[in-house]
Amino acid sequence: QVQLVESGGGLVQVGGSLRLSCAASGSSFTINVMGWYRQAPGKQQRELVAGITSNGGINYVDSVKGRFTISRDSAKNTVYLQMDSLRPEDTAVYYCNAHRFLNWRADDYWGQGTQVTVSS
Repeated sequence: QVQLVESGGGLVQVGGSLRLSCAASGSSFTINVMGWYRQAPGKQQRELVAGITSNGGINYVDSVKGRFTISRDSAKNTVYLQMDSLRPEDTAVYYCNAHRFLNWRADDYWGQGTQVTVSS
């Protein structure tokens, strides 16, 4: 089992910055990919915003490239999402995700979600 605890959301004005943190505990050493998803108001699906693999590979959705940065501190089992130049369309609940593929079984773990609101 993997437990994820998020922090860092809040209210910010257009052009501002926020940093989200996600601390993993439990069997975190078995995680293959950690990522941040978001669910915008009125939308049912979560969108992958950024992901980072256990060997450092990184990917971003096009809409955040150049504005968001995902990073990790392996010693602290923590992943961060630095969000700069925030826009109103970034408003969403952000969820941390941990994906594990072990012994031919895939598992996904989720944090509780943290609200990010960008006001104009």
